Amino acid sequence: MSEFIAEFIGTMLLVLLGNGVVANVVLNNTKGSNSGWIVITMGWGLAVFTGVAVAGPISGAHLNPAVTVGLAVAGMFAWSKVGLFIVAQMAGAAFGAFLMWLMYRDHFNSTEDGGTKLACFSTGPAIRNLGSNVISEIIGTFVLVFVIFYLAGPSFEAAGVEGAKVGLGTLGALPVALLVVAIGLSLGGTTGYAINPARDLGPRIMHAILPMNNKGGSDWGYSLVPVIAPIVGAAVAAFLFMSL
Repeated sequence: MSEFIAEFIGTMLLVLLGNGVVANVVLNNTKGSNSGWIVITMGWGLAVFTGVAVAGPISGAHLNPAVTVGLAVAGMFAWSKVGLFIVAQMAGAAFGAFLMWLMYRDHFNSTEDGGTKLACFSTGPAIRNLGSNVISEIIGTFVLVFVIFYLAGPSFEAAGVEGAKVGLGTLGALPVALLVVAIGLSLGGTTGYAINPARDLGPRIMHAILPMNNKGGSDWGYSLVPVIAPIVGAAVAAFLFMSL
């Protein structure tokens, strides 16, 4: 698997499962209808675990343009590969949103409220105040990227095999998953914690394209907030990490 394919598949799984849990909770007539915020935050954390477990050994499982840019700013990732990773993440997020829509198509059509449908694809603020919304996304992404800099799975050299290391394998994805759960529980109530430009923009584009009854608008007036603010938050995290 190439790094591009790893980022594509990892982000696709992230969005399929992450947006899938939102659909399961908020759409009409699902088995998980009205199960609440705790289910959503846990579902997103497990979605991160799944994507990181698959892509981690190949690409490092950025799955997020903000993470990619933050690592590049900190000198831990080549700028020459940033564009490739972001394209893979955007495409994977869009395809994951398509699969989520395909899975819940009947439930989208049986749900009347257009805002509820949009919430299954992209984020939106609980209180619309663009200045405060930007600050929320900057802080949430800062926490994500800053802590990621300090996450390192323990490993040890395999006896008798030069250069071989034995680590936690897929369990190495668990700290990042728990971090996303913590952000969702503590900081997610203001904007829905996009903290990932691809996770928001790719599915928002799919929302605009895909057919649904009573779909409503895609809220393009808000769309730059979850794209620009996470990049700023990641850059701040990188500069602080380097200064420390």
